[in-house]
Amino acid sequence: MRTIEGKSYVVAYATSPSPVEVGRHFVVDFVVCPRGNGKPAHSVRVDANMPEHRHGMNYRPTVVALEPGRYRGEGLMFHMPGRWDVTFD
Repeated sequence: MRTIEGKSYVVAYATSPSPVEVGRHFVVDFVVCPRGNGKPAHSVRVDANMPEHRHGMNYRPTVVALEPGRYRGEGLMFHMPGRWDVTFD
């Protein structure tokens, strides 16, 4: 499991499969935790892009709420090798 810390939230996530394979769909399970006295997230999305190539994925992922604060992003695919940045909004 990996974590990303922002100003308002901490996100812990894991991909399946791990590691992600180029050219194959994968899912990302993640938990969004508010910092301090912050409010729980009411809307989330996940995406990925290649900063060196200035483009994103060829697929639009969907997010399913599994329970309050816990989500699954489906339909992600890294269609080419290289550095990908995953973002959570």
